[in-house]
Amino acid sequence: MTAAQADLPTDLHAKFLEMPEGLRLDGPAVADGAAIWRIARDSKVLDLNSSYSYLLWCRDFAATSVVARDADGEPVGFITGYFRPERPDTLLVWQVAVDHAQRGRGLAGALLDGLTAKVSAGHALTTIETTITPGNTASERLFLSYARRHGAEVERKILFDAGLFPDDGHEPEVLYRIGPIGR
Repeated sequence: MTAAQADLPTDLHAKFLEMPEGLRLDGPAVADGAAIWRIARDSKVLDLNSSYSYLLWCRDFAATSVVARDADGEPVGFITGYFRPERPDTLLVWQVAVDHAQRGRGLAGALLDGLTAKVSAGHALTTIETTITPGNTASERLFLSYARRHGAEVERKILFDAGLFPDDGHEPEVLYRIGPIGR
């Protein structure tokens, strides 16, 4: 159990998945930016941002992001997120990625639960948002199972139509709004 999970009322502990054996939840540090960039690149699913942006993310949004570390302290998975300025009770989950060697262990779900516990310990959190492209079944399963575990509803609508993207072949981004969280 993470420190953030320990701060939650006992009846909520069952809603949070534990980190897989040998891994620990942590906040990202600037030095993790390169590893996070590599994990995102190697996912072959995420829109890869510049390596510079991951360094900035680890500096400026560490409070709303998490990494999973292996026994050697190396990042093997991450979630980046931020609170929406217009909706300060809404956490937008930007990217979720897990190293290929760690897949199939429930790490993404544990990271998402850990992030929720971390940010809700010091901030009012009612809603999680993310965008998912059609056909990304792994992300759909992750966020729908999170909603079920937390007894939250899911609303879906197209946030950005494919025609808004300057690059050819980009699918629409479907907004998933999950809430209320923490009932």
